[in-house]
Amino acid sequence: MMEIKKFTFSDKDLMKMSHLIRKKVFVFEQNCPAELEWEFEEESIHFLVIDNKKAVATARHRKTEKGIKLERFAVLKEERGKGYGHYILKAILKDLNNFDGLIYMHAQCEVIPFYEKLNFKKRGAKFEEAGILHYKMIL
Repeated sequence: MMEIKKFTFSDKDLMKMSHLIRKKVFVFEQNCPAELEWEFEEESIHFLVIDNKKAVATARHRKTEKGIKLERFAVLKEERGKGYGHYILKAILKDLNNFDGLIYMHAQCEVIPFYEKLNFKKRGAKFEEAGILHYKMIL
C-alpha cells in the first residue's frame, strides 16, 4: 500500500527517512556537497512516499520572496520508473491548490521532460547549481 506523508521538520522520524533518501540520491549518487543539501529544512513543508512500509521518494516546498519553490525531489535509484515522482509532485501541487502566486523550481536538465508533463515551463538560461546543470521552471 502506498501513502504520501506531509510533515514538518519537527517530525524527526519522517525527516530521518527523507534525509536518508536525499543523502543516497544527491550526496552519494550525484556527488552534491553535503553541506548544501541540508539548508532551509525548518521552514520547508516536506513530503515522503512510503510504499509497502518502505520510504521510496521525498520532496519539499517552501515560501521564498518570489513565491513557492519546489525542491529536493528524490526517488531511490532502484524505485525509479514506478510513478513515485508524479505521485509526490501531484501531492505537493494539491497542497498548494489555494496558493495564488508563483510556483517554481530549479530542475536538473535531465528531468525537464518529467516536469513538462505536469505543465512546468523552462524560463531563462541553463545554470549550474551544486555542480549540476539546471533550468528554472515555473508552473
